[in-house]
Amino acid sequence: MNASVRLGIVGGAGWLGGAIAGAAMAAGVVHARNLTLSYRRTKPESFPGAFWTDDNQALAERCDVILLSVRPEDWPSLAIDAGGKLVISVMAGIRLAEIAEKHGTGRVVRSLPNAAAEAARSYTPWIASSDTSEADRAVVRAIFDACGVQDEVASERDIDYLTGLTGSGPAFPALLADAMMRDAVRFGLPPDVAQRAVNAVLTGTGRLLELRDVSPAGTVAAFLDYRGTTAAAIETMRDAGFDDAVAKGLAAAFRKSIAMGKG
Repeated sequence: MNASVRLGIVGGAGWLGGAIAGAAMAAGVVHARNLTLSYRRTKPESFPGAFWTDDNQALAERCDVILLSVRPEDWPSLAIDAGGKLVISVMAGIRLAEIAEKHGTGRVVRSLPNAAAEAARSYTPWIASSDTSEADRAVVRAIFDACGVQDEVASERDIDYLTGLTGSGPAFPALLADAMMRDAVRFGLPPDVAQRAVNAVLTGTGRLLELRDVSPAGTVAAFLDYRGTTAAAIETMRDAGFDDAVAKGLAAAFRKSIAMGKG
């Protein structure tokens, strides 16, 4: 993608919009002079050289690519005529057809980055409308490669499922880490020691998986085959319903994603 493409981020003052802007600039996907961001209340001081505005239609008119980074519940009041330009949504639940109709364009991409975009470690699934060109897709890949890893998926149903699975970002690992830390503190470890121990397990695991690129199932199987303390813990957790609890949680997130698109 040529960095001369003019990118506008509606909600650029928000956390996710700002994270995407920062990642795209750091990767050289867009130059500050070609970046337009909108805010609602106070003009931020971040991204020197970029253009800030509180007028979303003015943003749309300045840009070739419009990225919508607003809460789904705020989207109905977002009045933008994209004039046939490429629109990329990072909103959970809102369908391609709805975005196309509301904003006056057939070139629409629906995506779902997660919190790790701030560290260029997001996983971002996305799907494009039929009117979206290969050049448009190249722009989308460049933006989300800058944020981490991206995949074009086959259906909006896939996006709804992945909203729960990967859109959670660090939430699910943090849930496990919180349970581990609470148990360590109950056992008697000082909280600061427990936190460092648990955080090191998570960060080390992420780095190891990144370096080896092995399946999680293979990692679990290796520890089960060793028949040591970790195997005893895994088997007990599974017997207590761990796998079923995760499946039920992801199903609830899937239903919520669909409901958000309807409401």
